[in-house]
Amino acid sequence: MLRRVVVTGLGLVTPIGIGHERAWAGFLAGANGIGPVRSFDPTNFASTLGAEVKDFDPAETLKGVDPTTIGRASQFAATAARLALGDAGLTEEVIPPARAGVAMGTTSGEPLEIEDFNDRWLADEQHAVRPDFINRYRCSSISEIVAAESNFCGMNIMIPTACAAGNYAIGSAFDALRSGRVDVMLAGGADCFSRITYSGFSRLGAIATERCQPFDKNRQGMVPGEGAGVLVLESWEHAVARDAQIYAEVAGYGLSCDAHHMTGAHPEGDGAARAMTRALRDSGHEPGDVSYISAHGTGTPTNDRLESAAVHRVFGQRAESVPTSSIKSMIGHTMGAASAIEAAVCALAIRDNRVPPTINFADSDPDCALDCVANVARDLEVEVTVNNAYAFGGNNASVIFRRSAAA
Repeated sequence: MLRRVVVTGLGLVTPIGIGHERAWAGFLAGANGIGPVRSFDPTNFASTLGAEVKDFDPAETLKGVDPTTIGRASQFAATAARLALGDAGLTEEVIPPARAGVAMGTTSGEPLEIEDFNDRWLADEQHAVRPDFINRYRCSSISEIVAAESNFCGMNIMIPTACAAGNYAIGSAFDALRSGRVDVMLAGGADCFSRITYSGFSRLGAIATERCQPFDKNRQGMVPGEGAGVLVLESWEHAVARDAQIYAEVAGYGLSCDAHHMTGAHPEGDGAARAMTRALRDSGHEPGDVSYISAHGTGTPTNDRLESAAVHRVFGQRAESVPTSSIKSMIGHTMGAASAIEAAVCALAIRDNRVPPTINFADSDPDCALDCVANVARDLEVEVTVNNAYAFGGNNASVIFRRSAAA
């Protein structure tokens, strides 16, 4: 018999705040974490907008690893994990390390380490390359650092499925928990801001020059961001036995691949629709049960149109009446962290019966005929949510969260 899985802890590092309560207050207030790029000189790019984490000092939070020995994405991930563990009230006395695991996602791993290597090499300073470069730059180092910080010695997996990686990691952790292989999992995603990522999206002409405005008729594009989101997932039995707080239940998830184009989504949103349909089927819910959709909503003309088409394929006539929003309008696209942060938003929406807005929304687009929660947070009885994430390579992932009877 498959076990139930619940969310008992949240840890967020975002451009509008560190810690889930601070970030959540910012999301509900429509805070804007997007501004001029500060970490490098962007003057040679068509856009100078970015969403960077500010006033971040990992030494204030980390206990198990030395932050000076790890990359920035790993610092984000380990900090979010430590915050999530504290929120869940989990210690080694509560959970045997061998019964706890880690599943993390990323898009770029540790690109700043590669940039540093490249800059030193071009400057003929090979002698100054960090001796531990090989260990620092690997994307798998992120999940290893989270395990070291938490002393979780069970399964450890790193999933680099780009901008859907956070949801992929949550799905992997969900499977491990409901099958009984572990009792607790840290699941989420992390990515840091870099010239490498910024250059790639700039060459695609995908970065907005003025603002990020998902689903708006005049949307210009996405804005690269950075951060981390980590959720503590537990079996329902384990959480209840220790009288843990329960934000929400993970009800199911669905994956698909467009197998269509390296960067372009299927022109009819086929893969996105299949991911949502599979997630609903896995959860035992129908489209009519869904209270809120946390959209991928990058703000690019194509992505938002195709996601809207996919929602219409799955929800039919309800598509235009299910409240939908994209927090990327506030914190940009945090890559592998995006759907993990958005998963935390789903859990908090269920807890508080409020959903965050899509800011910068001014003009409705007939191609995006959805009930967009525009500019102002909405009070809403939230029972079931869909969290969507789509990525290059056509990787799609949707996760269903619902109110837990034990909450």
